[in-house]
Amino acid sequence: MSPDLIITLVILTVAIILFLSERLSIDLVALLVLVALGLSRVLTSQEVFSGLSDTAVITILAIFVLAHGLEVTGVAEKMGDMVVRLSGKNEVRLITVLMVTSAFLSLFMNNIAVASILLPSTATVARRSGIKISRLLIPLAFGTLLGGSATLFTTTNIVVSGILKDQGYRGFGVLDFAPVGIPIVITGITFMVLLGRHLLPKDKVGERDEILRQAEEDILATYHLSDRLFRVRVPGGSRLIDHNLIDSQLREIYGLNVIAIERNGGNILAPVPDFVIQQGDILLVEGRLNEFRDKDVEPYLEIQSIPEYHKQDLESQDIQIVEVVLAPRSRLIGSTLKESHFREKYGMTVLAVWNGERVIRTNVSDLKLSFGDALLLQGPRDRLGTLRLSSDLIVLTIEKNTTRKLTKKAPLAIGIFILTVVIAATGIFSVGEVMLAGALLLVILNVITMEQVYRVVDWRIVFLVAGMLPLGMAMTKTGATAIFANALTILLDPLGPHALLLGLLTLTVLLSQVIKGAAVSAVIAPIAIQAAVQIGVDPRALAMGVALATSMAFVTPLGHPVNILMLGPGGYRFRDFFKVGLPLTILLFIVILLLLPVFWPFAGN
Repeated sequence: MSPDLIITLVILTVAIILFLSERLSIDLVALLVLVALGLSRVLTSQEVFSGLSDTAVITILAIFVLAHGLEVTGVAEKMGDMVVRLSGKNEVRLITVLMVTSAFLSLFMNNIAVASILLPSTATVARRSGIKISRLLIPLAFGTLLGGSATLFTTTNIVVSGILKDQGYRGFGVLDFAPVGIPIVITGITFMVLLGRHLLPKDKVGERDEILRQAEEDILATYHLSDRLFRVRVPGGSRLIDHNLIDSQLREIYGLNVIAIERNGGNILAPVPDFVIQQGDILLVEGRLNEFRDKDVEPYLEIQSIPEYHKQDLESQDIQIVEVVLAPRSRLIGSTLKESHFREKYGMTVLAVWNGERVIRTNVSDLKLSFGDALLLQGPRDRLGTLRLSSDLIVLTIEKNTTRKLTKKAPLAIGIFILTVVIAATGIFSVGEVMLAGALLLVILNVITMEQVYRVVDWRIVFLVAGMLPLGMAMTKTGATAIFANALTILLDPLGPHALLLGLLTLTVLLSQVIKGAAVSAVIAPIAIQAAVQIGVDPRALAMGVALATSMAFVTPLGHPVNILMLGPGGYRFRDFFKVGLPLTILLFIVILLLLPVFWPFAGN
């Protein structure tokens, strides 16, 4: 083995370990790979930075911009609202419409963007229909992933196409994924409607998505908030008298969150931080009653009787209970509510957090937030608009007449998007050039601004792809891909090309459950191409199989950010994805093994 080969294998191994450990962000790992390949002289300087100018990277960047044009003009949200109008209250019909809509949108948009758009509408229709939201969000996530397998406009598919071009083969066109991808979509939706929905979480006492007997779900029961609510009275001589809430240290010392104050027969909801406490006030607080009893020193506060509270008790004409989830690129990720000054910025109090494993209702201000966390908020109704405009939060609570109207630029955004896709589908010009031209046209015609472009592009994905493409190049250059391909062919070639395809599908799906799909495709696609060459199979056929397999991130919530986004609002556990995702993956394997050789013959050119 040559020194360059050894260095490349070491870099690959370290990169995979770092991806799995999640100690460093995925984009940082990819950039470190670039530096290592350059400093070790495995690749030349030009080869090291070739990923930044690769057609795949340009195409991915442009798709973010084109999709945002539909979002900012209200087009995407209008399409999401169609789900509410068409689905009705029947679970089968709702799952069908939801998955068809999400799959259709994913043909042209980033999967995360589609899920973010449809999530609020799905939460609304769940509450109105009385269907548990946990019965809907896995189908929503799977619908977006299924749709992504039928189009070129998916990050992993673009990466595989780019690798084919780099190795001297013709890349994939816009419509090349449809012959196998559309049957995959149809099969996946049919499975979820007929069988998969029966594997979704059922009604269980104590589950996050517990549905109440009433048609309208009580969100306090959802977060088990009533278990942490109690009332305390401010007696004469209390140290709290004539002090405002922010100086009371109720949160710092006792871990209490003041939700409402009863005074002179009235009820003051979501009191502001400078609210002055008076003798005789009764405070409705959220916290652990037993801990408060141990720490409280009379006559600081007196514990009162505790009635049963419902959502309507904590809302008024001016105050509202709202549920939100952290957006994919939220600046709140990795910080605490205290560090981000959440209360000051949004004017809302965080009552509880669902982090995908459990409900957290005390000391939430010191909790480090993660992607997919769901937050229960209380605050003024007039701040809802601020929440909806925030790029850091996705509002799950939608009131009537709050839907954004189409802007005057909406027809222009739709026209440019359709024209771009049609031209790209003809294959006359490079897909990357066409998509970038469409994105720039949106800016030139003032549909979006350059500031919005810089903000909407997920630079983590851009740098991940730009960093991993040269790694694939290094693996081919040093012979690493040939080693892995030899191992695969020795093991599976005696069983035929179908066995080799199955082996690649299995390897790709397993890695895609724990590592970003773009990184997996950048590593596995060169191996598939080399293996195809060694056994005389069309490299584009096996590359297509790898691309399709990277979209099958159904088995664990870590397989794709869309799944993570659903964890908090849906109250899911890892096992929920496994129960539904594993049989779906096996079924789709069969579809690929049957159809791929038909549309992409192994003996092709």
